[in-house]
Parts: sequence; C-alpha cells; structure tokens
Amino acid sequence: MINAVRNTVLAILNKNNYGYISPADFNLFAKQAQLDIFDEYFISYNSQINKENARVSGTGYADIKKGYEEVIDTFSVTGTLANASTNIYTVPTSATTGSDYYLLNKILIYSKVISSGTTTGVSGANALIDSSGTFQTDGVAVGDIVSVIINAANVSNLTVTNITSNTQLEVSPALLNTSPLTYAIYRPSDLKNEAEPVTHSKITMLNKSMLTTPNVTFPAYTLEGNSLTLYPTTVNSVGRVASQYIRYPKDPKWTYISLSGGEPLFDQSQSDFQDFELPEDDVNNLVARILQYAGLSIREISTVQFGQGLEQQETQEQ
Repeated sequence: MINAVRNTVLAILNKNNYGYISPADFNLFAKQAQLDIFDEYFISYNSQINKENARVSGTGYADIKKGYEEVIDTFSVTGTLANASTNIYTVPTSATTGSDYYLLNKILIYSKVISSGTTTGVSGANALIDSSGTFQTDGVAVGDIVSVIINAANVSNLTVTNITSNTQLEVSPALLNTSPLTYAIYRPSDLKNEAEPVTHSKITMLNKSMLTTPNVTFPAYTLEGNSLTLYPTTVNSVGRVASQYIRYPKDPKWTYISLSGGEPLFDQSQSDFQDFELPEDDVNNLVARILQYAGLSIREISTVQFGQGLEQQETQEQ
C-alpha cells in the first residue's frame, strides 16, 4: 500500500514538473498524513453518532458509524501494566507494552490472585519452581496466566501448561531462564473488574468515607503524567492490572535499496519497513494529505490546492 501511495504522489508531482520528494521526506509526510486521518476517525465517529441520534443515519450497509468502529478497533490493544511502585502503574508506552496509547478505554483488574511468590530455582526455561509454593493446593489449573517481570519493566504473561507438583509448574512460552523472579497467577475469566477514572479531588473524597472507598470489586484510578495510581492500594501484585486502549498507528516507512544510477528501488524486505495501518479506502486521503505537505515543502501552491481538492471531494462523497 505504501509503495502505491508513493508512486501516485510522485506521478502527480512529476506530471507538471513540480519537483521530487526524497524517501526521507516522503516518510515524514506519510507519518503526519496517517496521524491526521487517524485523529479524524474519532471526530467522524462522533459526527455519525450525532446523526444517528438525529435519525438521519442509515442502517445495514449504510451504517457508517459501524465502519468507523471497526477501523478504530483494529488499533485496540489489551496489555498488562507494569508496577512503578506499590499501587502505581506505568501507562502503555513503547517501552512497557510495545505501543503508545491514544486513548485509555478501560482499566481492568483480576478479581483474585490464585497464587503468588518468588521463584527459587531454574530447571529448563519452561519450569516455574517455588520451593514454598502450593500450586495444587491453591487450585492452579492449566490455562491460568502467570505474570512475571523477566527483564526491564515489561510484564510477561505466560500460560500454565502442566502442574508438575505443589512446587513446580510448566509454562509457555519458555522464558524462565533466571531466578529469583516475582510471579503471580490469575484465571483469565477473573479479569472482569473495571476501574473507574476519577479526578484527584474526587479520589480524596472517596477515600475519606468507608461507604465510598474503592475496593477490589469497585476499583478506581487517577492519572498523572505517565503514572496511573490504582485504588485500593492492596491491588499491587505483578500483572494484576491490565488496560484496554487504542494505540497510535505505527510510523510508516518506505524502505528501499539504491541502484547504481542512484534511483531508489522499493524493498519491503528491510527490517524497518512499515506499511500504512489504515484501510485501503483511505488511499485517496493519504495521497491528498501527502501532496499538501509536499506542496508546502517545494513551495508550490497548486500542489497544495490539488491535494485539498482531492480531500474535499472525498469528504463530500462520505
């Protein structure tokens, strides 16, 4: 998709001898264009809800709101949050969950910790050993989730594949090469308690009353910078808090190899290649946006106007 978009942009620019944009410039324009369109999904989605409430929106194949929901959901991620300290967690970032968040939709916690402790040895990368463990007594079952921090601040979620004894489990994937490691075990079906977002002033008032103090069944959280503080403070086991969020699209990158003549040739086998993450029907929008940025770059107003015309036509058709 990204190669087709670039070829279209260059063809339009070259037709009138407007100039040439380098691969580096194209990647910058492509990133900005994708972010612009991504941000507009939410504005358009809100507009469609308003139309639906006003009874001027269609149903079935004419249900445009459903289309926006499906596109936005392709950027949905559910990831475990890492503890910064006690009941303070780090919001989704590239370093902790692999992607930055655009919108925190839900904060979920496991209602129950089945078992927890610290590993006491290593016997193959798929064996979790705790000499003081009581896995069978605690009711750990195949399919349960083992949350453990193996390196840095990333929480790794492993799946129980076999209960060898009261003190040893087998997990997958096999990542347990070191010890000691702090772990906690949960049942997937127990990830069902949703925390309520509250303001800093409101959480103070809630915690003052025995009737409104957040608990495991009805938790709450506040945000400050990249930190999420969860209440009650007893919810602090590794991997117990997860978030469902909408992530930003990955930065597109058109990769190439240089020929002897100096003309770059598209090569998607490069390790840093990244295609657009938008649906195919946004190709026209991408071309229009990139042309506008390219026109500003080469100081050619007619290119900007052409891009704006394409964008307006696409908007009218929608």
